[in-house]
Amino acid sequence: MTAPIAELLTLAGTMPPGWEQAFATVRRADFVPDRIWPFRDGGYERAIDRDRDPDAWLAAVEDDIPLVTQWDDGAHTGDEPGELATSSSSAPTVVALELAVLDLADGMRVLEIGTGTGWTAGLLAARGANVTTIEVDPVLAARARDAIDRTRYAASITVITGDGALGHPPHAPYDRVHVTAGVRSIPAAWIDQAASGATVVMPWGTDYNPHDQVVHLTVTGNQAHGRFRGGLSFMKLRAQRAEYPNVHWPGTWKRTARASTPALTIADVAGATHRAAEFVIGLMVPDCMPDIRDDGRMYLYGWDDAGEPSLAEAVFPEDGIPVVHQTGTRDLWSEVEAAHAWWTAVGRPEAERFGLTVTVDGGTVEQRPWYEAPDRELPSRTGMPGDAFLRATTRRIGG
Repeated sequence: MTAPIAELLTLAGTMPPGWEQAFATVRRADFVPDRIWPFRDGGYERAIDRDRDPDAWLAAVEDDIPLVTQWDDGAHTGDEPGELATSSSSAPTVVALELAVLDLADGMRVLEIGTGTGWTAGLLAARGANVTTIEVDPVLAARARDAIDRTRYAASITVITGDGALGHPPHAPYDRVHVTAGVRSIPAAWIDQAASGATVVMPWGTDYNPHDQVVHLTVTGNQAHGRFRGGLSFMKLRAQRAEYPNVHWPGTWKRTARASTPALTIADVAGATHRAAEFVIGLMVPDCMPDIRDDGRMYLYGWDDAGEPSLAEAVFPEDGIPVVHQTGTRDLWSEVEAAHAWWTAVGRPEAERFGLTVTVDGGTVEQRPWYEAPDRELPSRTGMPGDAFLRATTRRIGG
């Protein structure tokens, strides 16, 4: 008898070639905990407890939906959703998308970042991989280890409790790196510990948008590059969760701010889920975070290479003329409009026409986005030449 999720993926035409047996033998229900919060119709539902309602629990587990398995790093226990979802079992079609891009073969060594429930580690092992999977949360790691130990694939999986950004050198080099958390700055260890020719697959994005694109990178020496392959949404690495700058702006800040009339609306540049506009703006306007309010206002918070903050407020009243005020070392709204204008001028391309090159030099990781080909560098946030833009998108990982 075909497992429900395997049948679901097959009927939907989203079953990755070669993964049929893995999805048929590694059941999601064997990994998901007894208490889950389904995400359906754009919102989180109340908890379903397996003991109280086993039929509803199983129906949710076998559905193509995300299931939150932890809120607020474990601090929340009530039936209602918590403040921040911090671990989940991703929707099966999303899992299938990442695994299809991974291009796995029997006997490969896989480094997985973000064990979660352990389900994807089980799928990887069932496909013939030797898996080293790392989970930062000790409670989640122990639960996943117990679930994995009950499968026939336990001998092929090592669960490590620790910081996934550090990788696991004892089992390196890895043929594949599979990341199940949203990434903003790629740790050097993932490239350093990958074999030449290895594939790295992860959800990647910028602080401009909470959603991600799956990126497929090929490693050569200290460099990796590849294209974006489709939109998805993952919980971020705990060390890379977006936070607005802790800056107190005085109530009088607009008296000296630069005022202008916006050429675009909030809906043009922010708020959509996987629209290319937001993704491209994030690539071209790094270190910028939007905050959309219900009263027709949007704030942009940002900082420059020296860490100095900037602020923009765009106001669109129901009756009246829209206005933008900008202050600080950057004109954030102007940068966003310039990025949108560039994207429009080249035909509003989808995110899959962009890519990323990652270069590791010691502890420094350079992330350089590009359009169509690695040698077609994007214009910078202010029209600066490439070297300045590269500095704006460089991160130091681990000191």
